[in-house]
Amino acid sequence: IGAGGKRELVVVPAKRAITVADLLRHTSGLTYGYVGGSLVKQGYVDARILEGLRNGGDLVAKLAKLPLSAEPGTAWDYGHSTDVLGVLIERVSSRPLDEFLERRILRPLGMNDTRFFVPKSERARLAAPLPPMRFADVSERPGFAAGGHGLYGTAADYLRFAQMLLNGGALDGVRFLKRETVAAMTTDQLGPLGAQHAPGPGYGFGLGFAVRTGDAEVPGSPGDYYWSGWAGTFFWIDPRERLIGIMMLQAPERGYECWVRMRTAVYGALIR
Repeated sequence: IGAGGKRELVVVPAKRAITVADLLRHTSGLTYGYVGGSLVKQGYVDARILEGLRNGGDLVAKLAKLPLSAEPGTAWDYGHSTDVLGVLIERVSSRPLDEFLERRILRPLGMNDTRFFVPKSERARLAAPLPPMRFADVSERPGFAAGGHGLYGTAADYLRFAQMLLNGGALDGVRFLKRETVAAMTTDQLGPLGAQHAPGPGYGFGLGFAVRTGDAEVPGSPGDYYWSGWAGTFFWIDPRERLIGIMMLQAPERGYECWVRMRTAVYGALIR
């Protein structure tokens, strides 16, 4: 609190650099601005980070001007970490992210209807959003493919990706990830941090997914994992039950509520 009782933002140098592990588990300090009311988060809102991006360099340049929400490695804060991972993939592979994903994941997995845009010839297949949500023009390839958002696809494609994970990294006789990699991705990586900085009660976070660590508000099994998309898409995988649930919904405000009802119905229907 500064002079006159107003909040003031005090920025200090970070004690250590952000690691790839921080980006994967969202402990980098890079945040989104739409959850919480801190001065740092308001700064991210004011910066309009995702507007006018031509490439990953533009994104990194914008983020580099903003303070972190916490020291790297000290707090879980869902944010632009995955976007930065996308830029890192581009730099390491020397390919645009959408081209890398298509060559290494989407086409080999048979996810032929998943991409960062919907061609005009396929626009009639796009599910209409519930008001007041409206689509921007998604008929053209975006100038910048972000790691954290923007893919369009079908439930059938999503199922193939989820089945590969449930199988421990393989599908149709082709191995995409080592079993050890999938195990690390789906194991809580937060430890004690999860008590204060987790996605929700009973869940920690692995490398890309919320992972069930205890009693939660939704039915499930120890070790189940999930994540969601902004428009209302949800998926979860329950290894113990060998179960995959996918919900595709174009209604951000109703997504969580519908997902809870769906999970409750699914587990209530299980017969042992």
